Amino acid sequence: MPLSFARMAIVLGLLSAVGPFAIDMYMPAMPTIAADLGTSTAATQMTLTVFFMAFGICQLIYGPVSDMIGRKKPLYFGLAVFMAGSLGCALAPDIDMLIAFRVVQGIGASSVMVIPRAIIRDLHTGVEAARLMSLVMLVFSVSPILAPLAGSALIVPFGWRAVFVAVSATTLLSLALTAFVLPETRPPEERVRVSFGAVFGGFALLLRDARFMGLTFIGGLGMCSFFAFLASSPFVYMDHFGLTPMQYSVAFSVNAVSFIGASQLSGKLGARFGLSRVVVAAVAAYTLFACILFVITALGSDSLPVLIALLMATFAFLGLVIPSTMVLSLDDHGPIAGMASALGGTLQMVTGGAMIAVVSLFFDGTAIPMVSVIAACAVGATVLAFLTLSRSRAPHAA
Repeated sequence: MPLSFARMAIVLGLLSAVGPFAIDMYMPAMPTIAADLGTSTAATQMTLTVFFMAFGICQLIYGPVSDMIGRKKPLYFGLAVFMAGSLGCALAPDIDMLIAFRVVQGIGASSVMVIPRAIIRDLHTGVEAARLMSLVMLVFSVSPILAPLAGSALIVPFGWRAVFVAVSATTLLSLALTAFVLPETRPPEERVRVSFGAVFGGFALLLRDARFMGLTFIGGLGMCSFFAFLASSPFVYMDHFGLTPMQYSVAFSVNAVSFIGASQLSGKLGARFGLSRVVVAAVAAYTLFACILFVITALGSDSLPVLIALLMATFAFLGLVIPSTMVLSLDDHGPIAGMASALGGTLQMVTGGAMIAVVSLFFDGTAIPMVSVIAACAVGATVLAFLTLSRSRAPHAA
């Protein structure tokens, strides 16, 4: 029997949260890891960069494979690899081994990013897909809201390695959901032919689609700004402003709540105004607040409450941009939804990983490099939104 709309959202949301859980639960531990392993801030941030790179690139494999053999088998493989990487991180004796096992984690985690999005496209398009995507993101919000708090609760008594043990345990739940609850949404008659030609042909079609590429990078630049926050905020909040790991987790969760709360409006606003219009308006507001934050910080403001408040507003509007661009980018590519989801996810994650490396190069312990990158990404997303969506087609504006 098909799962209800809400139950499908819960299952897909929990699966999608596996990869981010390995990031968000880990954030409060970054300064502790740097001190415990005797390494630099840049080397510790590299554990995020390589995770995102592997996380992004391997989607190019999982997406096409899921179009060819179905959605569930690649999920089993990816979750098993992710668990192996998590256990390796827990046992890593130095920063080099931690970086290596974070790569393994990223290889496995990419399966639960690309495949749930393809499943949504298997089941729905347009506003209904936006509704389901928003509900998935609501469930997905358990990670950025609760994971940092859980990570802090584990770090203090048990140390940072306990975080990766806990991540391994949550992977078992994901495997159980995949095996016993999630249906196969790609029946044999809808699977594409297994060949390199089909894969490269699908990717070539997508790369030539200006609308798909524009939507991908609108969302991608938005993600880049959030990745800059992920990489810098533990050091800015805890080292610069003196927050404890638990206080940092609460401050981080405030931004997550604004992002997830706003994302729940994307389906309703899309039904009323059209998803394309929602994206254009939301990305403009996101850019406005990001630029205000940059100007205030550049003029010398060093207030944590002001920083948190403006980031909360910035990421709230970003919460409308991300799910809407994901849905719009897949709408025209149902037969190769896995490939489209994979290519879009890869381009976004690799760009985000590169942005973390850029932030690491210029990080000086203050908030200025972080807010500069956030503002630059926002301006780029706005330019792309107007170029891509200024003449939206009727089906997407209805």
